[in-house]
Amino acid sequence: MTLNWSRLQDRMEHLRANKLFETFVIAVIIASALLIGAKTYEQSSRFDQWINWLDLGVTLFFLFEIMVRMAAEKRFINFFKQGWNIFDFVIVVASLVPINESEMVLIARLLRVFRVLRLVSLIPELRVLLAALVKSIPRMGYVALLMFIIFYIYAAIGSFMFNSVDPVLWGNITISMLTLFRVATFEDWTDVMYATMVDYPYSWIFYLTFIFLTAFVFLNMMIGIVLDVMQKESEAQQLESGEGEAADVHWMREHMAQMSEQLHRIERQLEQQQGGKE
Repeated sequence: MTLNWSRLQDRMEHLRANKLFETFVIAVIIASALLIGAKTYEQSSRFDQWINWLDLGVTLFFLFEIMVRMAAEKRFINFFKQGWNIFDFVIVVASLVPINESEMVLIARLLRVFRVLRLVSLIPELRVLLAALVKSIPRMGYVALLMFIIFYIYAAIGSFMFNSVDPVLWGNITISMLTLFRVATFEDWTDVMYATMVDYPYSWIFYLTFIFLTAFVFLNMMIGIVLDVMQKESEAQQLESGEGEAADVHWMREHMAQMSEQLHRIERQLEQQQGGKE
């Protein structure tokens, strides 16, 4: 019995590591996303039966795939030691919620939307991007705080200066911040600027300095933080997989350290031999 289970685990491990099987899983996830999109069209009502059968097939395949991955683990508990495996397990279990009951239709459809996120767990490059985004949020928070301070200062100045010109856009500090967000995203910001330049010809300085700070300085700071974290995540993934430039550099450092330690041992032995002769 133990031998048969071991053989089954080896087969499941081989199937899980198979690139063709992994590609097929990705294709099914994409097909699942297309099915969800198809249900948003009114014309899809004619094919409801077919779509429901396909959705059931996708759900059953996801259940089979997660069972293969769980069976491939030498110890069952090891499957739940990885965050991405837990994420996939929750998504698959949530997909089992019946979609026919009227009270559960909306919840079931929303849960099925999240099946598309399984692409992140299957594609290493997407995992690196998402991990870099999550880890960069704390550092980006300080930039966002500084940006909020700049927004607040400029909104106060704009409300004091341009309230009489256009109270709809500069009536109070809250509305002024929304207007500045429009300016920062370049949404018809010239219309806002030209409206105030009628009474304040040099108000262009106010807008250009604000755009320079928000759209160029702070945005580039955000990009720099994400790129820095992404590079570190990529290096960590290369070290874990043992492939890539970071893994090669790490290997060279380890071997150089070993060689240096061996040289020190040889030097100590030579010194001891010379000391013994004297």
